[in-house]
Amino acid sequence: MQESDQPGSIVEPPEKPAGTLSEAVLLANVAGAILYVFAASHGGWREEGIDSVTGEPLVWFVNVVPIVGIFLLINVAWTIILSRRQWSGGRLWLAAAVVWLIAIVIDFAHH
Repeated sequence: MQESDQPGSIVEPPEKPAGTLSEAVLLANVAGAILYVFAASHGGWREEGIDSVTGEPLVWFVNVVPIVGIFLLINVAWTIILSRRQWSGGRLWLAAAVVWLIAIVIDFAHH
């Protein structure tokens, strides 16, 4: 007889890998959105806006494309994983989408 088979023993349920994966990806997305805003701010934010003559749009693009590209791939993979598990982490996916929308609004408010 195993210890978990004895009367009165508490058996811990196994962790849900989809939940912990979704939480980890959400936290990564929050960090990525913060990194995006930081990189975009170094790409030519000015109080009067971007001056397209001096190349700031190109600097902005070069700064943010790697970040956006990496997280686009991560989020597409996350979407595929969630769709195969009946969207058990769908709320966290939506929260990540909101985080990115907020980051984009902050960035474009400075252009």
